[in-house]
Amino acid sequence: MISDNDGLNSVSETARPLRRPDWLKVQLKTESGFQNLKGILREERLHTVCEEARCPNLFECWANRTATFMILGNVCTRACRFCAVTTGKPSEVDWKEPQRVADAAVKMKLRHVVVTSVTRDDLADGGASIFAATIHAVRAALSDCKVEVLIPDFMGSRSALQTVMDAEPDVLNHNIETVRRLTHCVRSKAKYDRSLELLFRALEMKPHIPTKSSMMLGVGEKWEEILEALDDLRAVGVSIVTIGQYLQPTRRHLPVSRYYTPDEFAILREEGMARGFRHVESGPLVRSSYHAREQAESAAMH
Repeated sequence: MISDNDGLNSVSETARPLRRPDWLKVQLKTESGFQNLKGILREERLHTVCEEARCPNLFECWANRTATFMILGNVCTRACRFCAVTTGKPSEVDWKEPQRVADAAVKMKLRHVVVTSVTRDDLADGGASIFAATIHAVRAALSDCKVEVLIPDFMGSRSALQTVMDAEPDVLNHNIETVRRLTHCVRSKAKYDRSLELLFRALEMKPHIPTKSSMMLGVGEKWEEILEALDDLRAVGVSIVTIGQYLQPTRRHLPVSRYYTPDEFAILREEGMARGFRHVESGPLVRSSYHAREQAESAAMH
């Protein structure tokens, strides 16, 4: 039986850190594949969300020669309470960055590239033009490579979204991160309905491009709110959803209100598939780009 997180109506109610369960322990491996990939990224002066967000799957993914490129620098204009990426004044836009991403993808022999970014509210188009340029650069270098983009909300700009969609990514990803009630205290400057509208507009602009979103659990949500969020995502046509456990990056960030069990994540996968999603990746260590190629291929089969 699944409990409802009764009493967890505030993300600040956890008085002291919870003990991390055994199923969240990650074995660190720095094999040759990992070291080789790290060398390529440093050579091309590129950032990855794997490192900046302290992803628990970094070693597994890098050893398998996959990574999520983070463009537009490594300083974000927002200060979301769950995210470890540095907040501050970003650097100037580097228009050579798209080609460096493409060059790295070639060296890594990738078949599925994921491109995300810090949020750049300081830019008129939020960085949409750099996303488009990166998609084009990767396609020119690797014609058979799939390109997935994980974009910010662009402050709701339709023209910015259109710029990205016109570049024809293979998957358009934008994360709602949490349930409606907690959005204002988890995501800086973000709006739950604005994120849903972006996902709806993306599918409206390019119906053949699948949309994707992600939720993290353990910041004070209730079970029924998770199901409502899944309903909301399906209502705007999202076909791929990922669900994972929130892990506190530092003591300055939101505390973990609860650790969900692998069985609960399995139930949520069933709930998602029953709602009509083409693919649901649900597990304690799942992150938005975890097994991204497999997710896209699975969704395409439905």
